[in-house]
Amino acid sequence: MRSRIETGGYGPLNNIESCYRFMVGICMLLILYIIVKNYIIDFEFEGFLSHKTGVKHRLNLTVWLNVVYVHIGFACIAMAVGLLNFSYRIYHNRRRLHRINGYIYVVSVFIVVLTSGYLAPHATGGKITSIGFNVLNIIWLYVTTVAMIHIKKKRIIQHRNWMVRSYVFCYTNLTIHLVTALLNQGFGYEYVSSYTIGVYASIVLLLTISELVIRKISDERLIGRATHIS
Repeated sequence: MRSRIETGGYGPLNNIESCYRFMVGICMLLILYIIVKNYIIDFEFEGFLSHKTGVKHRLNLTVWLNVVYVHIGFACIAMAVGLLNFSYRIYHNRRRLHRINGYIYVVSVFIVVLTSGYLAPHATGGKITSIGFNVLNIIWLYVTTVAMIHIKKKRIIQHRNWMVRSYVFCYTNLTIHLVTALLNQGFGYEYVSSYTIGVYASIVLLLTISELVIRKISDERLIGRATHIS
């Protein structure tokens, strides 16, 4: 019979498992929304493009759209396989699948960052927003690389923690648009300024959220060990 509390590098407690299932549901709904909105309803991004100001680089719409499609597609892949690899069952029972998913995640992140590098100069708000996106890309590549280094050295817990830091950046676009909507619709700021603030705010928010998640997991693991020993 499986113990109520399990420990180990990827052994979540019951409440963490519940949070994981909740995240899976949210992730599935978000990916579905992204696909329907960006590939079916507004596949020419007319609403988003209408807000673009301060862009000094001439926009080749055909190329831009194709890059965006690739960018969004691999972002969805990274979001899905990244979350899948936090599964306790997959890590302990399907190590080969876990490893393959890890490689897919890293390649997907690289492609998302690469395409973002092309999209950044055309970002809504101009140069200041473009810089923010480049900072985001550098941070995402860095934390993902550190996570890879740790797993190569068999440092499971450190790898997990850095993967948490990496994975939260899959939700960069969602965070940016939530902050933008809050400032634009909630407080009446103009859209472009709200979007620029959203880009920089997402860096702080995502890094903060990742540290809170890591601390929560670490605290639950310590409680689990103490309960298991007693």
